[in-house]
Amino acid sequence: MQKTEAYIVDALRTPTGRRRGKLSEAHPADLGAFVLTHLVERNVIPASEYDDVVFGCVDTIGPLAGNIARSAWLAADLPLTVPGVTIDRQCGSSQQALHFAAQAVMSGTQDVVIAGGVQTMTQIPISSAMIAGQALGFTDPFSGSSGWRHRFGDQPVSQFYAARKIAERWGFSRLDMEEYALESHRRALAATAEGRFAREIVPCMGLQQDETPRVSSLEKMADLEPLEPDSPLTAAVSSQTADAAAALLVVSETALKRYNLTPRARIHHLSVMGDDPIWMLTAPIPATQRALKQCGLSWNDIDRVEINEAFASVAQAWLKETGYPHERTNVNGGAIALGHPLGATGARLMTTLLHELERSGGRYGLQTMCEGGGLANVTIIERM
Repeated sequence: MQKTEAYIVDALRTPTGRRRGKLSEAHPADLGAFVLTHLVERNVIPASEYDDVVFGCVDTIGPLAGNIARSAWLAADLPLTVPGVTIDRQCGSSQQALHFAAQAVMSGTQDVVIAGGVQTMTQIPISSAMIAGQALGFTDPFSGSSGWRHRFGDQPVSQFYAARKIAERWGFSRLDMEEYALESHRRALAATAEGRFAREIVPCMGLQQDETPRVSSLEKMADLEPLEPDSPLTAAVSSQTADAAAALLVVSETALKRYNLTPRARIHHLSVMGDDPIWMLTAPIPATQRALKQCGLSWNDIDRVEINEAFASVAQAWLKETGYPHERTNVNGGAIALGHPLGATGARLMTTLLHELERSGGRYGLQTMCEGGGLANVTIIERM
């Protein structure tokens, strides 16, 4: 089969609901169904002619269990014949969903695929699956493995440990991180006030815009207790737990012609890379450097970057190592202000990146994010 290009023709998301906020009681299948319904209704492709629905989701237990991609499609009262699959690449799950959707199109095996993700962290907090396993008498995913212990010893496998080590290694003080976090909120509040998110957000359950950005100050942040003893990390410099869903429509050239669609972006590059799982959150640094080399672009070619702000130190280390301007990175705020609904974040970031390229007139946009296990996906799109 001949390789074809993959195009994004639509992208949308719910507002991001804060913990215990307006989206907190939504069943995840219904939240996923919400974005699927709107995506299908906004485009001329008959619902029965979609080839697949690929959703990212993490901690798939309780209401998130049972293949939420398929459940959401069915909850939307869409055709029984369209399949769905749920994937877990930790925080990068829905970015990987986009990769799988694009790769299916590029291979010539499918023409119309939805990529997205959903997470309801109010109902299912982070690490719920691991905690449930421990309640059944199992150890955590790492210490019970003799092979893991032989290779990595008893080093802690913790995002908090990794974020702290990154801050220490790159020399970021608590104040440095708080200043970065405050800027994330400032940008998100400014973007909201200017209506920059209006085209990408579909109001949901009475929520018109993101609930998570806050008016704060360095004085308020300084009063917060550290997440762990003697740690510079606080809730203020960490991504917010949140509830949200997002979805993108990815099609082939054949589908563009068949349905007379207008492409908004072309998938220029897709890759994923591993790094040290103990440091865990550093993988975006080598992953983005390799991605640019592979596709023949330089940092000067990249007009906008979205990097997930799992912690302030993660984005700060990436900025310091790459030398890329903060002025063109997360220009509308990041996960510190806009939330990190795990399985939905990758699709949310790409939705925001696409709309920001259209707003600013940029050509190339790059998305990356750190992921459990020391992983990082990289996606580069070209605005059409």
